[in-house]
Amino acid sequence: MNYLEALSRRYSVKKFNKEIIPQETLLNILEAGKLSASSLGLQPYKILVVESEEMKEKLIPAFYNPSQISTCSHLIVIISKKTVDESYINGYFRHISEVRDTPIENLELFKNSINQHINQKTSDEIFNWAEKQSYIVLANLMYAAAIENIDSCPMEGFRQDLIEEVLNIDSESEKVTVTLALGYRSEEDHFQHMKKVRKPNEKLFKFI
Repeated sequence: MNYLEALSRRYSVKKFNKEIIPQETLLNILEAGKLSASSLGLQPYKILVVESEEMKEKLIPAFYNPSQISTCSHLIVIISKKTVDESYINGYFRHISEVRDTPIENLELFKNSINQHINQKTSDEIFNWAEKQSYIVLANLMYAAAIENIDSCPMEGFRQDLIEEVLNIDSESEKVTVTLALGYRSEEDHFQHMKKVRKPNEKLFKFI
């Protein structure tokens, strides 16, 4: 299946069939999220993978439409950082030094430019920026899932406080941005038979 066929087949599943995604396939999808483009390479987010039925059951009350949570194979929770401090940036550069086998002193100019860029932003600007990076991850996860013939449904309709409580999120430093249910569509989900509706090319694209 090529990428256009995969994206045409994809839709936001309303009910899954509870079949579990093979571990190798799941790890491929997560790797696509890991490889997502990220501004300055900082990846100001983390990804929780909820796979236990017990944990999914606890999360059901947090969602306004619980059908996806109660039937999905896995629930991906993308959490954005509210702050990016010097410690986080230092850790990032230590990691670059290790991965690229480069003396950390050689990265000092790059690190200083990032520190200067981050320090010019307000806390609200930092969080807005981090959330935008999280949505790039979401798009890559959805695309990879489609290629792997795995169904998905992105969801923002949830109670922040309940998710934070169940998942033990530090609300002072991070926030749940968006979630993604993964699994296999149920035959009972009639939305799969509806034609995909998108703007026609002449209304969507403008060549200049």
